[in-house]
Amino acid sequence: MSYFAVENLSLRFGGLHAIRNLSFEVEQGEVFAIIGPNGAGKTSVFNVITRVFTPSEGRVLLRDRDITTLPRHRVVERGIARTFQNIELFESATVLDNLLLGRHRFRHGSVLGQVLWSPAVQRAEDHSRAKAEDIIDLLDLSPYRNTPVASLPYGIRKMVELARALASEPELLLLDEPASGLNPEETRDLAFFIDDIQNDLGITVIMVEHDMSLVGEVADRVLCMNMGEQLAIGPVAEVRAHPDVVAAYLGT
Repeated sequence: MSYFAVENLSLRFGGLHAIRNLSFEVEQGEVFAIIGPNGAGKTSVFNVITRVFTPSEGRVLLRDRDITTLPRHRVVERGIARTFQNIELFESATVLDNLLLGRHRFRHGSVLGQVLWSPAVQRAEDHSRAKAEDIIDLLDLSPYRNTPVASLPYGIRKMVELARALASEPELLLLDEPASGLNPEETRDLAFFIDDIQNDLGITVIMVEHDMSLVGEVADRVLCMNMGEQLAIGPVAEVRAHPDVVAAYLGT
């Protein structure tokens, strides 16, 4: 039994194939990277998994259960969270408030209990705040806890988006170009954070990324795509040296 699998996945927009008959498996606890040139279909895979798009063919399986047609909010309830290429945060809210919004999949009591601020609701709120504070400490965001996101530099905002995804307590985390726009020092820090997410939190990570230095440092295995199809899959060094991968990046 595989932990997560994509089987014979295809996605078409009219006559355009964004994904073409793609299959791969991810083991629990693995950091799995998807690489490829622009337009390869990498983000489209994430959009199918998280139900932004419905595939033309194929299945998405989590613990051998078909989640291909789940409503979007049910995907989050199954323990899947993601970040985006373009930062999607509530910019007028503080860092802490954005993380608390990431706790939306957990019940905080009945509507009446929330109106009356019952003890059960207070306990749930305290628990969510404690979880958010743990993530703030993990990602070194303490100096920015009460700062509105709009006033933060780009690299910190990227970390806040990662923190918000972690606030939902995922078991599978999808990172869409997490190093995009980061400077070398921030990228090194991100590598340490991904290692902590994998080893300390026990979260499985699937990462779309162009920065091959980051991929080489954190990924256990790599899938290279081009034109919606698989070119190669395996250890990082093996995939980087594959002649089809070299041709896709550099031309022939």
